[in-house]
Amino acid sequence: MHRIAVHGSTGSGKTTLANALARRLGVPHVELDALHWDPGWSEAPLDVFRDRAAAALPPDGRWIVDGNYRVVREIVWGRADTLLWLDYSFPLVLWRLLRRTLWRGLASVELYNGNRESLWTHLFTRDSLFLWLLKSHWRRRRELPLALAQPEYAHLRVVRFRRPSEAQAWLRGQVG
Repeated sequence: MHRIAVHGSTGSGKTTLANALARRLGVPHVELDALHWDPGWSEAPLDVFRDRAAAALPPDGRWIVDGNYRVVREIVWGRADTLLWLDYSFPLVLWRLLRRTLWRGLASVELYNGNRESLWTHLFTRDSLFLWLLKSHWRRRRELPLALAQPEYAHLRVVRFRRPSEAQAWLRGQVG
């Protein structure tokens, strides 16, 4: 494993696992959200986002990336050799997302490019991560196996975790 992509629903723990694995293996961690979101929660133009992803994920380098952006999938998956899929139940992911969102909102945690999550946004607007989770969780579970079955991704070693304990046990077995 030299180039690892971590995939899963919003709030599933992609960044947490990717960070821990990157530290353990001594490789760079790339968070796609940090490449996608500019200051003020403005989306980077598509060509800029794709250029950032291509530059951050060299095809012959070692790295771990987390995120689910379809517009850079062929870059990420095309260059990765391993995909870790956090395929957790909806109630678990909802709980994790609620806990994370409350913590980030109350502590005013800066994420990337000066952006901070707002409790108001996530609890009371259409930009809510909770609404996004409702719209995307089951769709992603249906669509991901179909995407992985495409010939261009046949090279990927896929490791699917259905419970956090499985991911943690796997992580403990990885050495740098």
